[in-house]
Amino acid sequence: MLTGATGFVGSAVLRELRGWLAEEKQGHGASQPVVRTVGKRPSAEADGEWFPADLADPASLRGACEGADVLLHLAASLSSDESECAAVNVVGTAALMAEAERAGVGRIVHLSTAAVYGPGPHHGDEIGKIVPAPVSAASRTRLAAERPALAAGATVLRPGLIVGQGDRWVVTVLAELLDRVPAHWDGGRGKLSMVGVTDLARLVTGLAARPAPGAGAVFHASHPAPVRNRDLMATLAGHGILPRVDRDLTWAECVRRLEEVPGRVSERQFALLARDHWYRSEDVWTAAGCRPGPGPLVRIGEAAPWYRSHLAAVRSG
Repeated sequence: MLTGATGFVGSAVLRELRGWLAEEKQGHGASQPVVRTVGKRPSAEADGEWFPADLADPASLRGACEGADVLLHLAASLSSDESECAAVNVVGTAALMAEAERAGVGRIVHLSTAAVYGPGPHHGDEIGKIVPAPVSAASRTRLAAERPALAAGATVLRPGLIVGQGDRWVVTVLAELLDRVPAHWDGGRGKLSMVGVTDLARLVTGLAARPAPGAGAVFHASHPAPVRNRDLMATLAGHGILPRVDRDLTWAECVRRLEEVPGRVSERQFALLARDHWYRSEDVWTAAGCRPGPGPLVRIGEAAPWYRSHLAAVRSG
């Protein structure tokens, strides 16, 4: 059972699951595993089941988990409206987990976010070594949603920045910031936890296919090697996604210039992308039994045509 199948991460997971299940079906005869998607109907649903439900309406989830062996809960509200986020992320998740427990689902993977840690900076922390301090409605309620998921025995994933085809946040925000502050921010030395969406999809699928690593486990879910901001910006420039810059500015100079040029991105969001926000993520790949892949910079290169087209559309309004 998969929630969020039409979203950025969920659609990538659905593609990965279908490939994996196509191989599994060859050895299952008449009893073939299927994916049941919950919520909005996927636009390219060639097979599987669809269960119309709404996380904001807990009663609509009744029966959604019947017969399911695995629940992959990837849906979330990212709204700035606290009440909307609470209804979907907290109340909806709690109802979904109760339904999974009632139906006897044996394995649950719940997608959270490293944004629960707040402003930072953070320098290679492990789970349990840093106290969450979320500042947005979405991150506060996603942290709260972890509680019912963990109580139901879920494996909780906290990825950092997710990139690849369909990413409408990371590179779009970087583009605005580079327009406002055309420089290597704080010398480009900041390290970021990142993961390609296709690699995150492989990770989720790997966890779906294996026994749970432990009841109520929380993992960081980025590529094990953090990405230096200077290398990230050089990669984007090398693929013609963003322009090159040839000067360094201190962090104080960067903040001053950001304030001088109005825009949508806040100083807090600027810091999230320019200063250290990385978390140790080796353990989750071992638990899932899969390799982390070539890294997010390679995945950005693979998605370069999509990024160029997307940014052109954004700039044209």
